[in-house]
Amino acid sequence: MPMDVTIIKVLAPTAIAFTVGILITPIISHHLYKFEMWKKKSGKGIGYGGGATPIFDRLHKNRDTNTPRMGGIVIWASVLITAVLIWALQFLFNDHPVGTLNFLSRSQTWLPLFALIIGAGVGFIDDFLVVRGTGKHFAGGLPLLQRLLVVGITAIFSAWWFYEKLDVSTVTLIGYGQIKLGIFFIPFFVIIALAIYASSVIDGIDGLSGGTFMFIFSAYAGIAVYQNQIDIAAFCATIVGGILAFLWFNVPPARFYMTETGIMALTMSLTIVAFMTDSLGGGEGVSVLPIIGILLVVTVLSDILQLISKRILGKKLFLIAPLHHHFEAIGWPAEKVTMRYWILGFVAAVIGIILTIMF
Repeated sequence: MPMDVTIIKVLAPTAIAFTVGILITPIISHHLYKFEMWKKKSGKGIGYGGGATPIFDRLHKNRDTNTPRMGGIVIWASVLITAVLIWALQFLFNDHPVGTLNFLSRSQTWLPLFALIIGAGVGFIDDFLVVRGTGKHFAGGLPLLQRLLVVGITAIFSAWWFYEKLDVSTVTLIGYGQIKLGIFFIPFFVIIALAIYASSVIDGIDGLSGGTFMFIFSAYAGIAVYQNQIDIAAFCATIVGGILAFLWFNVPPARFYMTETGIMALTMSLTIVAFMTDSLGGGEGVSVLPIIGILLVVTVLSDILQLISKRILGKKLFLIAPLHHHFEAIGWPAEKVTMRYWILGFVAAVIGIILTIMF
């Protein structure tokens, strides 16, 4: 494929998804506000460690209520609409370059799109139950164990697809080469998927998670182009366009929050993208993920270290975890935290791309 056509095929979906997102957001936003799709009580109340969260509740007492959840609909709806539109163009412009923009392919994009849809759907159910759920089990949304079960089952299916259909049983380590895992490729895949989903706790400050994932998917779009996996590059670029549309309305003060329907869709599809750009693409997509997604790694580690410190030492390591909320607690304005995370996210994405090209 000529380079000019490749560039258009990757960048056009970004612009289309952004435009679609801007156009559909007023409709989505209207309904979210009309049906009051927000938490009726601010804060967490009970954290992951089982204790109270007074500092978090104080910091977010004026944020969680009266601002709708489910803003992630903008992201995945933009991606799905864009994918369908571009797919339809091949029939309307069969003999025109516009007809070559379709990036839906069994070998590259069916699986990450499937994961995106599953994550969006289950996340939507969780968000709905948070604002509408009643009773002992669903008043706070889907139990974490149930969400982890969905992620795990989807990961097992995806890993089986890689192993059986795509004949992939190795991962590539930067500077070392391929590591043969054999059948253990499947549990390794599942562990990575669960770890990536654990990073969803980065959602919590206006624009923070959106900007973080924007740079991550931008990096993988660039890596996929370098590997000549143009369909997966276009898929990542489409997600970037959807995230940009979301961020247009999510920058402080946020019109709505991404919440589970967005973050679950992004983390589950990111797992597939990382493995697609690994051995299958002749690259190191999985081993560069901790670099490109360093902010996700730090976020998860800060939660883990906080729990360990409380259980073993009997005191907190941070005023509040994850780390971005600790910065809020020590006095950083939320906007400063977001902007500095964006800067670090951009630098990490650039370093990840460089390492991929070098090795």
